[in-house]
Amino acid sequence: MSEVGEASAPTPAVPTGKAPRRDVGRLVRRVIGELLITAAVLILLFQGWKIWYNDIVFGASQTDAAVELSEQWANDIDIEAPAPEPEPTETEEPTSTAEPVVAETPADAEAFATIMIPGLGKDYRKIVAEGVGHNVLNTPRLGIGHYPSTQLPGQPGNIVLASHRTAYGGAFHNIHEIKVGESVYLETKDGWYKYVYRNTEYVLATQVEILEPVPQEPGVEATDSLLTLTTCNPFLSTAERIIVYNVFDSFYPRADGPPEEIAKLVKKNS
Repeated sequence: MSEVGEASAPTPAVPTGKAPRRDVGRLVRRVIGELLITAAVLILLFQGWKIWYNDIVFGASQTDAAVELSEQWANDIDIEAPAPEPEPTETEEPTSTAEPVVAETPADAEAFATIMIPGLGKDYRKIVAEGVGHNVLNTPRLGIGHYPSTQLPGQPGNIVLASHRTAYGGAFHNIHEIKVGESVYLETKDGWYKYVYRNTEYVLATQVEILEPVPQEPGVEATDSLLTLTTCNPFLSTAERIIVYNVFDSFYPRADGPPEEIAKLVKKNS
């Protein structure tokens, strides 16, 4: 028996083997939160791979394919070796007066042209194929598609091309950077078609009138020849489209060699 006034020792709690319900709920919420964070990180990493690494790999492959196609066209015809290139001067390059050849109608997913845009880089060169399906836009060889309902090089009207802004090479990633007066070239087996940048507009994805022979003017007969580049806008979104219009300037037959502005690129990659 304890003495009077002596404090009694507290009775130790007897473990029950069960965690309080409140602690179990907190643990479940913590695990779910960590799983969600992990999933978000994995998604971001995948998007990073898809947008940057994938673009680098696909972009390089698409450029190589364009060079190979151009070499094939050069080897398919028997022409004399071009004269040595003159030293560049300050004078303007003479405009070709040759009549443009109308390109033959290609089959679906057939590569029928290459595109060169000096304003987007001295080595910018990609393939253009028929159609705008995944078999064209999502491949490491092609990447830029031609709307079959629109005109072909050499025809009056509207040649409309489409590509991704990001992923699968992102061939049209920087088309918003093309400036007034800059050139865009389409190369076919017949030669080079030069277009000059005119203007840019932004439209909703539903505004298919940009595919008309005269963009946004259904039923109007075309007198000019346009090259229209289309892709999604803004970046990482399909909410609208950025439309880049270029007007035909001149045609350079293959037998005469490429225009001076892209002659070094053609020679370098040949």
